[in-house]
Amino acid sequence: MAYFLNHYPKFENIFLDGRIELDNNLIENMAVGRKNYLFCGSHKAAQDAAMLYSFFGSCKMQNINPREWLASTLERIPDHSLQKLLPGYQEKITS
Repeated sequence: MAYFLNHYPKFENIFLDGRIELDNNLIENMAVGRKNYLFCGSHKAAQDAAMLYSFFGSCKMQNINPREWLASTLERIPDHSLQKLLPGYQEKITS
């Protein structure tokens, strides 16, 4: 009970602001992924896996279907710059 009473002010913020997550699953998942990179076979393979995790994480944060994004990106690679292929990129329209 003493632990709860000492930490209650921090919990109170969770109840006051619905944007604050109650758990830290995102952080824990990143730590698990980091340990999995040890078994990629080579340094280059680990870098490639980390890059893909980053792209898919960006898709998830922006509510983009990663499978659709990847298929679309692979089709458009020959005709676009890398920046335009990143998840969530929006063409800037100038008047």
